[in-house]
Amino acid sequence: MKSGDYLDGKMLIAMPSIGDERFARSVVYICAHSPEGAMGIVVNKPASHITFPDLLERVNILPAEERISLSDEIRSKPVQFGGPVESGRGFVLHTSDYFASECTLSIDDGVGLTATLDVLRAIAQGRGPRRAMFALGYAGWGPGQLERELHQNGWLHCEPDEDLLFAPDLASKYDRAMRKIGVDPRLLSAEFGHA
Repeated sequence: MKSGDYLDGKMLIAMPSIGDERFARSVVYICAHSPEGAMGIVVNKPASHITFPDLLERVNILPAEERISLSDEIRSKPVQFGGPVESGRGFVLHTSDYFASECTLSIDDGVGLTATLDVLRAIAQGRGPRRAMFALGYAGWGPGQLERELHQNGWLHCEPDEDLLFAPDLASKYDRAMRKIGVDPRLLSAEFGHA
C-alpha cells in the first residue's frame, strides 16, 4: 500500500462474510495502520459484566463510597469490548481536547487514544475530554493481514464521525455506519466473491 492508502482515522465495517464471530457486525476505528500492521478499537460492542463505576473502583480511582458523587452521565457510561487482543488492558478513545503529552496518540485532528489511568481520573473528576469511550482490549492485524481481509471483502470502510465513535447507543452503530456509505445491511449476503 502507498502511504496515502493507510486507514488511520477511518472506520472499518465488518461484512457478513467476515468469518470471525468476534467481529460480526463490528465497527472498528483504526488508530494506527502501516506496513507493520494495524491497530483499532471496536466501538459498538459492550464489555460483559462491568460498569464504568466498577472499573473506576477496580483501578483504585474511585472508592465505592464515592460512587454517588459521579454524574449520571459518567455513571451510565458503558465499558466496551475494544477487541480480542490484550482484553484486560484499557484504552480511552476521546476527543482531542484532552491530551497527555507522553501518553496520548493523536490519530487525527479530532481524536486521540490514551491508555493511562490519568485520563480515567480526569473523566471521573469531570475534567476529561468532551467525549470519550472506554474499551477493554483492541483489534490487531499483523503485516499485510488487514489488506488481505479488505481484498477478500471482509471489511468496508468509511469516514468517522463523533456519534459513530462516542454515542452511547452501541446497538445502532453498525446499521448507521452502513447507511453512511449507502449500504442497506439487510441486503448483504454472507457469501462473498469477485465478479
